Amino acid sequence: MARVLALDYGKKRTGIAVTDPLQIIATALETTDSGELIGWLKKYMAQEPVEKVIIGYPLNFDDSATDATPLVDKFIGKFQHVFPNLPIERWDERMTSKMASAAIARMGLSKKQREKKELIDSISAVIILQEYLESRA
Repeated sequence: MARVLALDYGKKRTGIAVTDPLQIIATALETTDSGELIGWLKKYMAQEPVEKVIIGYPLNFDDSATDATPLVDKFIGKFQHVFPNLPIERWDERMTSKMASAAIARMGLSKKQREKKELIDSISAVIILQEYLESRA
């Protein structure tokens, strides 16, 4: 079975999470520079079969677009141009960064480790992917 990838796309960095081949467990994979994400995805997909990509979609609590929504929409367009046969699904990412920060705080990491934005991005991607997996159950 192919994997499912999740992206927590941001202006500077993107957190990436992936399922196991059976699509049961979501695991943090990496955080990469958003400008290099398409190249990273090409390289990864050359090595691992990917069935679908889930992308965190930023919305306000009233369902209106945030400042980051056009940025994500632009990336989705670029993704669909480069990977026309690979489905990409928008996933409501409201509160994932706060949930990631809370999870990190419970891990007992040092303050310096907890402040690493890359860690928050990758855990946010895991939360997005886990929510997606749970919605299918």
